[in-house]
Amino acid sequence: MPRAFAAITFTDSVKAAQSLYGSRDANRGFELAEDGRNEIGPREAQFIAARDSFYQATVGDNGWPYVQHRGGPAGFLKVLDARTIGYADFRGNVQYLSVGNLMGDERVSLILMDYANRRRLKIWGRARIVHETDEPELVARLEDQSYRAPVERGIVITVEAWDWNCPKHITPRYTVPEVEVMLEQLHAEIADLKAQLSAR
Repeated sequence: MPRAFAAITFTDSVKAAQSLYGSRDANRGFELAEDGRNEIGPREAQFIAARDSFYQATVGDNGWPYVQHRGGPAGFLKVLDARTIGYADFRGNVQYLSVGNLMGDERVSLILMDYANRRRLKIWGRARIVHETDEPELVARLEDQSYRAPVERGIVITVEAWDWNCPKHITPRYTVPEVEVMLEQLHAEIADLKAQLSAR
């Protein structure tokens, strides 16, 4: 059984590129792997729950891809079960590019980044748009009561595949809360050193 992401992404032209650049044999292993990687496990769920943003790619009717940044409080992208994730879609610039694309083509891919620890998770899936008037309980599961941005709809994604990406070329970046934690630790060390010096 191939890795699900390989079954989706290793098209004939991709295989031709792998052959051209000498990586076809190495990549063939993904097609022979026993773990399909199409269900969210504990490691992936924990990683998803800690994210406060991700990048989402959709495809328009004209074939052009569109990548959008989606953000919210940590954990706003929720794992509903091993094959389903979703998020409350907050009101934005009202161009509705991603929503419109999903109305024509349900396929979606996400990239979730942990810049501080140089980790990246890629997810492929099929999305459907849900409205509170039709599925109030499902939309309620996607909402975060502590974050009161206007929710226009829910996006529920059936996971088709996922894959961890290598950390190469990921530049570490830190959020303000992450920097504050590091500064607290540094201030505590400085205070401890000062106390040691004054005790001499």
